[in-house]
Amino acid sequence: MAVITENISEEKKSPNNVALRAYSDQKEFDNSGIENERIIQFLPMVHKIVRKVIMYLKPPLSFEDMVSAGTVGLVRAARDFDPSQRAEFKTYAYIRIKGAILDELRGWSFIPSNLNKRIRDAQRLSWKITKETGVTPPDTELAEKLGIDIDKLSEMFENARVQHFVSLDGFGENSPILGNLPAADDTKAPDEQIEQRELVQKLAEAIQQLPGNKRQIVLLYYQQHLTMKQIAQILELTESRVSQLHASALFNLSVKLRNWKDGGL
Repeated sequence: MAVITENISEEKKSPNNVALRAYSDQKEFDNSGIENERIIQFLPMVHKIVRKVIMYLKPPLSFEDMVSAGTVGLVRAARDFDPSQRAEFKTYAYIRIKGAILDELRGWSFIPSNLNKRIRDAQRLSWKITKETGVTPPDTELAEKLGIDIDKLSEMFENARVQHFVSLDGFGENSPILGNLPAADDTKAPDEQIEQRELVQKLAEAIQQLPGNKRQIVLLYYQQHLTMKQIAQILELTESRVSQLHASALFNLSVKLRNWKDGGL
């Protein structure tokens, strides 16, 4: 099984080698004109997205494999982009790059079926407690009721985060709670605009209800775009602990929003 084997020195020497190879493999693409310029301009975005995926998933694919997949998405975005649709190419390219990377990842089994069942059990229990009490249960309470220790629960949260990340294309109801939630715009139907505004409002409320460190991590990561390492330095925690708290926060937020969608909180 391949592992992440990114070679930093090689990348600095020729940062777009892998991406350009994937680009040249797209024979059906007419690599000239403005499309070609867009591809070259946005190749760094491919690397940025791959790094983010690696941070979330630690996937069983090499850095080069994912860059190649992302570049195919970029090439197709440049080929298919229609400026009359009132979208920026940057936004369109991001969606296509990330989608291509996730398509590549879906063929790999990240989470065993028995662990999937434990995640679903934890979600159901947390939803039940939240509906009954109005607040998501603390990690210690959830671990106790599930009959596992806190380390096992943290591992479960990490796997739930992976599950959310690769479930859809990054914009669906099972995708990560944060990071790709744009403001409602007038290209959507009125009812979709209202629902999205309500979702943003409920999400903001749910974030404010997170315990101190979890709330800070979510805001620093998604609003300030700091890395886990930078957040760890600010909060004087280990990077692994920040990652655990981040995964736990996303689990809590998903429970809150699920209850809201079901007509609860």
